Amino acid sequence: MLERVQKIIANCGVTSRRKAEELIAQGKVKVNGKSIKLGDKADVSKDTIEVEGRKIKSGKKIYLMFNKPVGCLTTLPNPKIPTNFKTIFDYINLKERVIPVGRLDYNTSGLLLLTNDGEFANRIMHPRYNVEKTYVVTTIEAVKDKDIFMLSKGIKFEDFTSMPAKIDVIEKNVIELTIHEGKKRIIRRIFKNLGYNIVMLERVAVNGLVLGDLMVGQYRELKEEEVKMLLKDNVSKIKRAVE
Repeated sequence: MLERVQKIIANCGVTSRRKAEELIAQGKVKVNGKSIKLGDKADVSKDTIEVEGRKIKSGKKIYLMFNKPVGCLTTLPNPKIPTNFKTIFDYINLKERVIPVGRLDYNTSGLLLLTNDGEFANRIMHPRYNVEKTYVVTTIEAVKDKDIFMLSKGIKFEDFTSMPAKIDVIEKNVIELTIHEGKKRIIRRIFKNLGYNIVMLERVAVNGLVLGDLMVGQYRELKEEEVKMLLKDNVSKIKRAVE
């Protein structure tokens, strides 16, 4: 079946569709030995597709949940990374190539999804799908009631505005916070602007998928119903937003 090449690349888990489009524009993608342009199509079952000199192929779709430890980078293997820095792939031993769905900061732990399904990754990461992410935030200081109220309503800071969050107070300095934003270091930025020092930040759920008792540094494949749940929830949220 003919499909746009950038879609094939994303579906094979090589990179995101947007990055694939950039690679095509840069002349780094070939089909049957010839460079292509944006909009060109191919059949992954018949054509030879190369991305930066490496052939790609379509295989089994893989969906993983990983409990990321503090002190490792959410990045693909890269020889430029100093040997004293661990990455998530020091913990994940697979023959198949998978990519992280979004990222967690070096000092943030918890639930990280990985896949070789580019369309799935895009659905989870794209802001229009309003995917909820739940974190447990531990601060040095007790969080004031007025700040909890502000977090639940959304806060306008000098350089950014946070969207309303769902808040559950566990202890005076421990808060469970659910957001659907994906801005870089958004939670750390919010709490820093409110005057709090975060000592621990853990993602415990994504769109209803809960980390549970998965040990730190361990990973497992998602069940079929878990993958369907993630995608089904996204669609229902879009419908509610439109209505």
